[in-house]
Amino acid sequence: MTYRLPPGTRIGHVHLKVADLERALAFYHELLGFEITQRYGDQAVFISAGGYHHHIGLNTWYSKDAPPAPLRSAGLFHTAIVYPERKDLAAALRRLNDAGYPLTGAADHGVSEALYLNDPDNNGVELYWDRPRELWPLDNNGNLLMVTEHLDLDALLEIY
Repeated sequence: MTYRLPPGTRIGHVHLKVADLERALAFYHELLGFEITQRYGDQAVFISAGGYHHHIGLNTWYSKDAPPAPLRSAGLFHTAIVYPERKDLAAALRRLNDAGYPLTGAADHGVSEALYLNDPDNNGVELYWDRPRELWPLDNNGNLLMVTEHLDLDALLEIY
């Protein structure tokens, strides 16, 4: 029998190496809106949403003033941040647009709607919301059918 994780298992946090802590905070704290929960001098910061101890750790322990990791190398593809409702994703898109912050992509995956961008250290970031599970597309056998289709950003902004 194949071992499976218990259903309540979740990913607790992601810890990112960054070159400039204040530049990373300008993105994650000031632009995206994460709260600072703990500082470790000028080398690390924990940030969260909703009072959790930390969803993201940012540190310069091995990366201070370093260039971004090469695109064609092993490593993190992106950190995915889930918004509770579609209107919250629309608000995030509005903030990004107002700040002139570029997207690298956007997609409707059937199960979710997603915005893609890079943080200042070129780490990929996905901002998305999940549709209710009963709306997820399934094939004739009941298997999940995720897709990558066009996301109408103007329609998304209309709900904000």
